[in-house]
Amino acid sequence: MIGDSSACEGGGGAGPERGTISIAFVHEALLGVRARGLDGDALLARAGISPALLAKPQARVSSASYGLLWHQIAVALDDEFFGMDRHPMKVGSFTLLCHAIINSDTLERALRRALRFLRVVLDDLAGGLEVDGALCRIRVDDLPAGGQRAPGRAFAYGTFLLLIHGLACWLVGRRIPLARATFRCPEPAFSAEWRVLFSHCLEFEQSETTIEFDSAYLALPNLRNEAEMKRFLREAPANFLVKYRNSSSLTAKIRRHLRARVPTEWPDFPGLATRFHASESTLRRRLEDEGQSYRAILDDLRRDLAISLLLDTDRPVHEIATELGFAESSAFHRAFKKWTGSPPGAYRHGSGREGAGDEGGGS
Repeated sequence: MIGDSSACEGGGGAGPERGTISIAFVHEALLGVRARGLDGDALLARAGISPALLAKPQARVSSASYGLLWHQIAVALDDEFFGMDRHPMKVGSFTLLCHAIINSDTLERALRRALRFLRVVLDDLAGGLEVDGALCRIRVDDLPAGGQRAPGRAFAYGTFLLLIHGLACWLVGRRIPLARATFRCPEPAFSAEWRVLFSHCLEFEQSETTIEFDSAYLALPNLRNEAEMKRFLREAPANFLVKYRNSSSLTAKIRRHLRARVPTEWPDFPGLATRFHASESTLRRRLEDEGQSYRAILDDLRRDLAISLLLDTDRPVHEIATELGFAESSAFHRAFKKWTGSPPGAYRHGSGREGAGDEGGGS
């Protein structure tokens, strides 16, 4: 059955959640730039990302900054697919793809047109749509057909599927939950990010690269028009990376519950279990099944809120610390450095260096 039409992880008392992106995705995006001898640091600077963050494995950047980097790389390479295919996906291709599907009456027709378009544009990857009763599968083949090539880059598969899934979700105005995702390649270091973007049921070193979802979604009507498409294109691809994350998991439901409240009012674990009508042991087990814990959810949400407040407002660091529920600014500084590898003032000012900016709480 088609589920909740909620498209994102909500907003609430703490303000809109824009989300953050692992620095691992920045590394992946820059590989094609480096291979061509181009100045990756200059592109990072224009996107508002400190090159120093590349040396910090736990660092994260805002989705808006990552979206800017995507555009900077596309222009530098004249390739909207990060230089990951023998045939460049020239700048403007994604816009033409949207024009090709915008008048489709159903999601199925839009998906088939989108996959045909990408088959024409790319040489190394080709997608297909298969329907088997209640299950629909989008498959990504490594050309030549038949899987004769060695598995490709995990990031290439993920980017292809992200484009298709993000477009599909936008067309029907809701997140299409994925039952399963499989990849031919070995598991990458950033697989935890994909469990949020795609599905917690994620498998690697499989015979095919696929995403699977309920075939009932294929009959949904296209809700968009050309005027909406123009607005959508101004925000793509950053809108894909956070708006259509997995919203049906228990983790996402807990995040929505927390986002509707200011951090100082977030419940302890017994209170959360009561709110979700479950025993503490049951709730803990269900979170463990998704590879999560309540402490990790709290830390991740505070981290994303902190990054958003630091980058999008001029509020002093000590005020941000208080809003996020820290009794002392020093505790916030320690936590933020653990999350991102940089103190909050340094992160705000883009240096990524120890001691940069105001570390006394008045940045």
